[in-house]
Amino acid sequence: MRSRFLSAVGALLLGAGALLPTAVLAAGTAIAVYRDPSCGCCGAWVDYLRAHGYTPTVHAEASMPAIKARLGVPTEAASCHTAVIGGYVIEGHVPAEDIQQLLAERPHARGLAVPGMPMGSPGMEMGTAQRYSVLLILADGSTQVFATHGPQA
Repeated sequence: MRSRFLSAVGALLLGAGALLPTAVLAAGTAIAVYRDPSCGCCGAWVDYLRAHGYTPTVHAEASMPAIKARLGVPTEAASCHTAVIGGYVIEGHVPAEDIQQLLAERPHARGLAVPGMPMGSPGMEMGTAQRYSVLLILADGSTQVFATHGPQA
């Protein structure tokens, strides 16, 4: 009797997952972050991830270009830090909702990237916010726009 009750409760909770906010869905989601030890905005992005329910493990790396090359980040998509979650690479200041969408949809791709360091992106909340695109890095290394954020032009 008790096991049937627990099974029913578990099924209800799993079914309710689509109704839960992103931060709750992401709770406890481990993400490995590789960053140059001297980069301040990387730390701000890690704090942003924590605030959105992720559990980052930070690896200080002196040779970030080698990490990016190993993980297949195209040069034109590069930013300051690189992360890995669920078999995907996350390059730069990617918003938490885009990471969650990537993990939910599971496209055949390498991951997501926000090239450069656009003002107003997570971890770069200083200055005047810019409009920026999050790119989907396809399996062949090409990119396409996954999402756009920031003020309208």
